[in-house]
Amino acid sequence: MASSLLEQRRHQRIRFGNPPPIKIGYGGNLGEGLIVNLSLSGLMLRTSLELEIGHTAGCEFSLFGSPVIDVPASIVSRVGDLFGARFQSGPINQIIIDDAINAALSSGQASILSMNDLAGHKVMRISGGLNGTLQSDFMYALTRGGVDELDLGGVTTVDQAGLALCLVATTRHGVVLGAQSACFADAWRAALAIPGKNDKR
Repeated sequence: MASSLLEQRRHQRIRFGNPPPIKIGYGGNLGEGLIVNLSLSGLMLRTSLELEIGHTAGCEFSLFGSPVIDVPASIVSRVGDLFGARFQSGPINQIIIDDAINAALSSGQASILSMNDLAGHKVMRISGGLNGTLQSDFMYALTRGGVDELDLGGVTTVDQAGLALCLVATTRHGVVLGAQSACFADAWRAALAIPGKNDKR
C-alpha cells in the first residue's frame, strides 16, 4: 500500500497556503523564488531569473522546517516568470522530499486536491489544509468536471475560505459530504451553528 501511495503522490501537485522560498543556482548566478507547487518528481517555481528550458538549475529549499533539500532540476516549461522543473534526484533526496511533503500535509501547510471516479461516482479528495489556496482547482472541478461527493477524511486544518468552498459545493451544487476528519467535522458543525450562515441542513 505504501508503494501505491508513493506512486499516486508522485504525480500529485502539493499546493501551499504560504509558498516556501527557494534558492536557485543557474549559470553562475544565484537567485531566489517561491515554490508554487511540488511533487516527488519536480516543482513549479516563480522567479525573476531567466531560466532556459532544457538547462539545469540547482534548487535548495526547506518545507516549513524540514531538512534542507538540495537537488538539481531540469527546466521543462515556462510561462512568464513561472517555471516547471523536473528533479534529477537519487533515492535519498526522494525520501527527504517525501518526508517533507508528509510533514507539510500533516501540519496543514500543504494541500492535495485529487479527483477520483469510482464507478461513475465523482469524488473530490482533499488532504492537508483545506483553504483558499485550493479555490481555483476546487471550483474548476465543481463547475467543469462535476463532483458528487467530498472526501475530507485527510483534512488536517481548515479555515473560513475552505469552509466556504464546501458550503458552495453542498448548497449550490448538491455535493454530498463523505468521509470527514475530526478537525473538519468540528469546524463544519461550528460553521453551521452560526445564525445566518445557512439553513442549518
